[in-house]
Amino acid sequence: MKVKFLGAARAVTGSCFVIETDKLRFAVDCGMHQGSAQIEKRNWNVDIYEPENIDFFLVTHAHIDHSGLLPLVVQKGFRGPIYVTEPTGDLVKILLLDSAHIQETEAGWKIKRLQRWGKSADISPLYTTKDAEAVAPIIKTKKYNEMFSPAAGIKVNFQDAGHILGAAIVEIFITENGATTKLVFSGDIGRRHQLLVEDPVAISEADYLFMESTYGDRNHKGEEDSLDELAEAIDYSYSRGEKIIIPAFAVERTQEMLYSLYLLSREGRLPKDLPIFLDSPLAIKTTEVFRKYRSYLDSDTQDILKNDSDPLNLLQLQYSSSTEQSMRINEMKGPAVVISASGMCTAGRIKHHLRHNLWRPGASVVFVGYQAEGTTGRRIVEGARKIRIFNDDIAVKARIWTIGGFSAHAGQSQLLDWLHNFHTKQMKVFLVHGEFSAQETLASLIREKLSFDVTIPEYREEIILKAGAVIEEKIEPVAEEPSIDWDNLIGALEVKIADLKKRKKNIELLSTSRQMEIRDMLQEAEMNIEEIKTDV
Repeated sequence: MKVKFLGAARAVTGSCFVIETDKLRFAVDCGMHQGSAQIEKRNWNVDIYEPENIDFFLVTHAHIDHSGLLPLVVQKGFRGPIYVTEPTGDLVKILLLDSAHIQETEAGWKIKRLQRWGKSADISPLYTTKDAEAVAPIIKTKKYNEMFSPAAGIKVNFQDAGHILGAAIVEIFITENGATTKLVFSGDIGRRHQLLVEDPVAISEADYLFMESTYGDRNHKGEEDSLDELAEAIDYSYSRGEKIIIPAFAVERTQEMLYSLYLLSREGRLPKDLPIFLDSPLAIKTTEVFRKYRSYLDSDTQDILKNDSDPLNLLQLQYSSSTEQSMRINEMKGPAVVISASGMCTAGRIKHHLRHNLWRPGASVVFVGYQAEGTTGRRIVEGARKIRIFNDDIAVKARIWTIGGFSAHAGQSQLLDWLHNFHTKQMKVFLVHGEFSAQETLASLIREKLSFDVTIPEYREEIILKAGAVIEEKIEPVAEEPSIDWDNLIGALEVKIADLKKRKKNIELLSTSRQMEIRDMLQEAEMNIEEIKTDV
């Protein structure tokens, strides 16, 4: 059998692992690549998946980095079933429609921008709403611990991963030539004692384990410390009359933040006159899915719900569904908590809230989730002094908070604890869904403490596996060609030069020494352009 790593290999996003047996070809996850332009270029190359030749998909959970390319593979010819847990089935339908809307909207913006620059504008979205709608009829749902057979010689079992509602660890039993091989895909392993969901189920046996490593190089703060820090952030901006902006993933993180605010309110640590806005139509819809699948929530949450209390619905909470309601939040004076998507600040209404509040001393931006390399959120967390939003450079004057204890991913020690449950010492471990530096740290600890054989696969690498946990052969990945959007780059330069021309009179008012410095910079830029022209 052969496994192809078509995403989440030395990267956090784009999870997709294609398994080929003598008779079948199927995949675990079909996630969107998110982050830098080079990483996101991969989304347009699903031909390497050979969608028309995939028999079925097993999707670990609803997050877009695990499900976001399903509409595209359906568009490209995939016609088989997609197996998910019951809550994931509902959540995926909502998230994919939202993702399609984002693709269509961003394509529209790019067309208008190129037209303003006098350029031709033949741009299509990655996929459309129609493509997303085509996914729903082929989704097949299963319960946890309900063994099923998607094809002859294959048995599959979903176990609770403790990550988000409906997230699954996938156990796959493949029988070939009379021998059965067990593969386990961890999906995203949740943090123990997380709000709302149960702890991840312990698995004891596997021949090959494909394990996430998002936080392979660090641990998280405890829940109480995280609540204290959230309360501190709220108090900081409330006392200054400014807003607290919380970028949050629409699934799980938003609900966990509402639950956390409920706990602070119950403890008397949330000002009663502080408005709380949930400004994300997507998060509002997914919160209803959480209420629908109460039996999947942890026992503490179910106990609260039985007592006619709803930890996801505070008295001062206001839902913002329309664009007009969202705009009014930024017109409102005074403090407020604003929870909005996307969690990495790459799209959605959160960009508008950052544009209105990042530059305000006294405001707070509270990051409560992972920020992938290349995203706006990552640049803010890493200390950028200015952030470009909607073609404006916004100064970062707000106080930035990073609260790791709300993560839905297990930290380093919890990943090791979960791995310690495996008793098959000959098991081979493949670290996926993590940045390479975190994976190297975790791999070293696994070898040292647990003595498992660990591999860190590369993007598009192929590995041939044999029964009995034997790696027969590794096929080196095909190198990616770099991609540069020249139209966008040159167009942006033309806009900046036109803007500079408008400021000519202001430049002439500067001191002579400063004018000379600007002249030298422009002459250097002119020389660089002349050098480029000699090559082309």
